[in-house]
Amino acid sequence: MLNKRFYILILCLCSALFSFSQKDKDSTSVDIDKELILIDNQVLTTKEIDPLRPSKAAFYSAILPGLGQAYNKKYWKIPIAWGLIGGGIYFYVRNDKQFDRYRSAYKRRLAGFKDDEFYGSGDTPQISNDGLIRAQEQFRRNKEVSLLLTIGFYALNIIDANVDAHLLQFNVDENLSLGPHYQYNEMEHSSDLGVTLNFKF
Repeated sequence: MLNKRFYILILCLCSALFSFSQKDKDSTSVDIDKELILIDNQVLTTKEIDPLRPSKAAFYSAILPGLGQAYNKKYWKIPIAWGLIGGGIYFYVRNDKQFDRYRSAYKRRLAGFKDDEFYGSGDTPQISNDGLIRAQEQFRRNKEVSLLLTIGFYALNIIDANVDAHLLQFNVDENLSLGPHYQYNEMEHSSDLGVTLNFKF
């Protein structure tokens, strides 16, 4: 019962769409000439495809992140690219400084000094030598992950500019259309609902 209602609703919507899209045609030669002129104008106004545009966008983004997005006139993507790459650089520098702190303290302990910032004022250190080693390993791992993410965001910035430049030149003129279709199958006494892709040469 629900399927029949759904098919009837889809059928009504499709017929309404097709009825609005139809227009009365006059068989006079004047109207045919007007249609031919419109077709010629549409052919003349199609954009030329620049095969180097995607390469230029990728090159600009490789030089300066966000420059390829500006070339594609997608200005809202520039702060996103800068934020992701800048965030990766920030976390890399921060983890590198922390790694250097713990490494310097560990080196002084190996040299016999007890005056590093993690030793404290008493005879027993606040952070042991094993704790310093674990901290170095953790910050080294965080630093490597930050570096990998920064390189990944930089590559993603280049790929985004290249793909976006390709999509800006995608052909979406009237010769290529996608529309729903409804067909009644007499052999099986059932209806078929689907999508039709039309391409005019």
